[in-house]
Amino acid sequence: MKLKTLTKLGMALGLGFLLAACSGDDSSKSSGNSKDVNLAYVEWDTEIASTNVVGQVLEDLGYNVTLTPLDNAIMWEAVSKGEADGMVAAWLPNTHAPQYEKYKNDLDDLGENLAGAKIGLVVPSYMDVNSIEDLKKQADHTITGIEPGAGITAATEKALDEYDNLADWNLLTSSSGAMTTSLAKAIKNKEDIIVTGWSPHWMFAKYDLKYLEDPKGVYGGEETINTFARKGLKEDQPDVYSVLDNFHWTSEDLESVMLEIMDGKDPKQAAKDWVAANSDKVAEWTKDVKK
Repeated sequence: MKLKTLTKLGMALGLGFLLAACSGDDSSKSSGNSKDVNLAYVEWDTEIASTNVVGQVLEDLGYNVTLTPLDNAIMWEAVSKGEADGMVAAWLPNTHAPQYEKYKNDLDDLGENLAGAKIGLVVPSYMDVNSIEDLKKQADHTITGIEPGAGITAATEKALDEYDNLADWNLLTSSSGAMTTSLAKAIKNKEDIIVTGWSPHWMFAKYDLKYLEDPKGVYGGEETINTFARKGLKEDQPDVYSVLDNFHWTSEDLESVMLEIMDGKDPKQAAKDWVAANSDKVAEWTKDVKK
């Protein structure tokens, strides 16, 4: 069986086309006899790693798995409408709070798959700042961010309003990859940089970084990454549902896959290698699959 990853689609026309193509009458959705599975994810390094691993496990069970990268809000909508079967990419209770409140009644909440996640503003440890309130004129009054639709982007926009010292600061949105590229360049030249960061993330293993304290609590506390499935998946594809329900791993597991990808390994190959090396954990995820 094969696993395929769709190339990233446009925020408007491309995504609209995908959702229209996936929707339609009930015959287009998965059934108990179907071997097709569609997992949605947002293109953060964490979710690229986790979704590829889960996809690989399902592929090894004989499923044809499609991994569909979507904007954050569209990801939630796609699963809620049954246009994707599930996702392992929900950051709660803060980062994806608006999407959760909007779509929670139309989803099956399978609980956390990773504990101890965090978001906030991150700087190299050589910078002489420890709190968001310490920021004055560093980095040309600019915070280097990621995609406009990300929850951490909305939180940072709120921080610009909440903190008086950030009144004349700007948030430069880009992408996760562009953010880490800018971070690497700044660290190489020992320049000031403030980025929107989250953990688990490979950048904390590669660089000496620190979170800035957030006395106003804009970014919230510890988060979990959670799994959601479309309504009806448990009845249509109980084995797929059980794997998603049992999927749980640690920050160390996730970061090991992320580092392999960051070092140039194809995400599918990195996932395949991790699955092969961690058969005991995979066995826990697949223990309820009917052979």
